[in-house]
Amino acid sequence: MRVRRRVGRAWSGVLLSMAIGSAAHAAEVRLAVGSSSGPVADAVVSLHGATPSTTRSATARMDQQHSAFVPGVLPVQAGTVVAFPNRDNIQHHVYSFSQPRQFEIPLYSGNKAAPIRFDKPGVVVVGCNIHDWMIGHIVVLDTPYFGKTAADGHLTLDVPPGSYTLRVWHVRGEGAPLERTLVVPAAGASSTLQIALVPAKNDVRGTDRLRALQEKFRQTKGGTP
Repeated sequence: MRVRRRVGRAWSGVLLSMAIGSAAHAAEVRLAVGSSSGPVADAVVSLHGATPSTTRSATARMDQQHSAFVPGVLPVQAGTVVAFPNRDNIQHHVYSFSQPRQFEIPLYSGNKAAPIRFDKPGVVVVGCNIHDWMIGHIVVLDTPYFGKTAADGHLTLDVPPGSYTLRVWHVRGEGAPLERTLVVPAAGASSTLQIALVPAKNDVRGTDRLRALQEKFRQTKGGTP
């Protein structure tokens, strides 16, 4: 028994050393994305190595709430399974014709829909066949190093030091997504990125006031879409 305890302690020490070593080799990358009008939120930033990363099994979700997809932009690594819970008191018919992943979830409510796996990199545009204004974007990436900018346009990633191809995608991006080489030393790196955006469309259906009006109308009609 004493030998087993000593071996167990030794193995625990090895695991702890590996964990500490792995953390020590991570470098912090601080990014800021902006445009001519100021900070850019919901920009998907990813760092790609010399060879594509393998797919992984992970889970994510894109809710339907107030007749909108939440989040409207969802970045995931290839291999991720995405659930589409319907939190509205009406039914939705979710679908996509995008080449990376075509699918259809007929009229449903609650958590009745089976999750969808996204294996191929690319942008998947998601819509609702009942409510035309509902549009979401799932950005499938072949790297584990990615994130989405906050309201102030900032994002921090932890990656191993090395040379990467940095890509920035935004739903209103003008032209091809921004792409550049970024060398990340052990001490970390920071970069400020400027992207060109097409003007946002003013759609009153996306306002809180109109959402409240739509909700009142549905309650009056007994939940009919």
